[in-house]
Amino acid sequence: MKKKPLVLGLREQIVEQLRSDILTGRFQSGERISETSLVERFQVSRTPIREALQQMVHEGLLESKPNCGVRVVQPVPGEVHDLIIPIRRTIETYALRRIFDTLSFEDFRLWDEILTRMADACRRKDYPAIAEEDIAFHRSLIRRANLPDLEAVWTAIVNRIRIHFRQTQKQYADPTQIHAEHVAIVDAFRSDKLDEAIRKLEQNIE
Repeated sequence: MKKKPLVLGLREQIVEQLRSDILTGRFQSGERISETSLVERFQVSRTPIREALQQMVHEGLLESKPNCGVRVVQPVPGEVHDLIIPIRRTIETYALRRIFDTLSFEDFRLWDEILTRMADACRRKDYPAIAEEDIAFHRSLIRRANLPDLEAVWTAIVNRIRIHFRQTQKQYADPTQIHAEHVAIVDAFRSDKLDEAIRKLEQNIE
């Protein structure tokens, strides 16, 4: 299905979409990213496309080599992944502690919307879409903390373990369990019990 033209915040919108494509596996490791195809897809000039690709090279999702163009980088090896996961837990639980006492109706409305989309993706066994909503849920928690440096570190980590989202999800005999885990996290957020909320969040990050 052809994407609608982007109108506002072109570079950031393009980055968000391409980042999602890579994190969810729609673009594979080592795959070449064509500027021409992106210009046609987003119906924009080459300038915002090049700016978006440069940002993603800086983030570590893409690599650029002379005469080779831009390609999706390879994921980190397993031993590095094992090192990164505890760091990710620390970042997300820090964000949760920071915001827990100020969670609002709007926060839960956003999470309910994500959970609705995730449930639909789980029923369809659409693993790229499941990964997209999984990442959206955890990113929303980080963004709610409103600490750009924290989000930058979290993004760098998730970029490097992106393949883990897909591998983990496909290990579930019933993908609706993924949705159930996130429902339990949000329910714990609603409970006003910080320790329980942290426990549920940490259990989901592995």
